[in-house]
Amino acid sequence: MKRIVASSLLCLAMAFGLLTTSCGASSSPSSPSESENPVIETIMARRSIRKYKPVAVEQDKLQTILQCGINAPTGRYRQSWQVRVVQNPELLAAIDARFEAGRKTKDGARAFYGAPCLIFIAYDRGYDLSQVDCGLLGQNIILAAQSLGLGTCCLGQVVRLMTDEGSRDLLERLQLPDTHELLYAIALGYPDEAPDAKPRDMSKVKFVE
Repeated sequence: MKRIVASSLLCLAMAFGLLTTSCGASSSPSSPSESENPVIETIMARRSIRKYKPVAVEQDKLQTILQCGINAPTGRYRQSWQVRVVQNPELLAAIDARFEAGRKTKDGARAFYGAPCLIFIAYDRGYDLSQVDCGLLGQNIILAAQSLGLGTCCLGQVVRLMTDEGSRDLLERLQLPDTHELLYAIALGYPDEAPDAKPRDMSKVKFVE
């Protein structure tokens, strides 16, 4: 009888342990179930980086990241995006200088947080779902970068700068076709910070019966 009771208590303890582990997996990025899946681990670990080390991104890693980007889903196989990669220190400095000059206070802010690489993504104005294509492309880029130990930050302010009438000379250097317009940019480099995750609002997700 004692053995039966002890066995039952052990089973209950194991079940409780599995239950609490399972519950924790839904809220903790470091839970065992997520860490066993490299894709989920990469998604949950990714943060927006706003401070970068002054280290260039290796060309082989950059090529891998871009290959991952263009292998994203694309409507009707149109591949409707255009991608421009800027690593030229002179052009990066020119963008930074123009950004700072346009601010009310000269606080030394940088348009892309000092990242050594800037990826511009442009959409096709003649295709109504091109912006969706561009979003999918960018998500592949930032997750591939995370998996290779690199940090990223999606940017809108630098696009506002580049598309301003006073920065036409900078925009022309990207050599975009007339059919395309800049949508957003991605800063890319080795992170020099490790920010905590910000809370996400699951109440905005509804299951429709």
